[in-house]
Amino acid sequence: MKVVFDDRYRIVYDTDPAAAPGRIDCIVDELKGLYEFVKPRPAAESDILLVHSKDHLEHIKNRELLYDIALLAAGGAIKAAELAVQGEPAFALIRPPGHHASRDSCWGFCWFNNIAIAVEKLRTQGLVKKVLIVDIDLHFGDGTNNIFEKNPDVFYYHLYNLKGLEQCLSVNTDCELVAVSAGFDMHVQDWGCVLSTEDYTTIGRMISGHARKVCNGRFFAVLEGGYNHRVLGKNVRALLQGFEG
Repeated sequence: MKVVFDDRYRIVYDTDPAAAPGRIDCIVDELKGLYEFVKPRPAAESDILLVHSKDHLEHIKNRELLYDIALLAAGGAIKAAELAVQGEPAFALIRPPGHHASRDSCWGFCWFNNIAIAVEKLRTQGLVKKVLIVDIDLHFGDGTNNIFEKNPDVFYYHLYNLKGLEQCLSVNTDCELVAVSAGFDMHVQDWGCVLSTEDYTTIGRMISGHARKVCNGRFFAVLEGGYNHRVLGKNVRALLQGFEG
């Protein structure tokens, strides 16, 4: 398991909770020394335009610091996806998050849809065709769903409980890649007050087990939400431990 990371993700680029100081640091502190960290390159404009309109890109471009970090976040997701198709599962420790970003709009601390960009780049390169996206964030990834809702080859699933995840995996047996929007705000000490830290290990084990069974272990994850800095790093570590089986 590799972790895609750049120190520039620590930059406080906005005033929202996803951009808060210390949020990325608490995760790095938990993972450093346990996993190999690899650096991404910023996404190109052509990558962004795979799922977003030119008008949307130009709108974000007007905020220079945010734009630069958002390109780097999308690039981090792309790097994780590229590692995954090479048989090396990866976690993109990135921000801003992305699953609320649609083709022409965005909200919820998201600007570019990182996971959608990464998935569509692999698909346009012919590296994969059918992809399962599992979103474990507290909030429904309306942007991801909007981008792929008319595409029969990309299935979006939002986690409500572990039984539902089990059912989702049982019917998605022909995917060539599993992509995970890894939000942690459903934790009992975060906004959602639902999942335990141990549940993230279980989720990771279920997803990685499915990927090993149906698509040669090709899966990756990208950071979405999660706002309680006291438990966020531990929850990310729990998910990655589950990914390792």
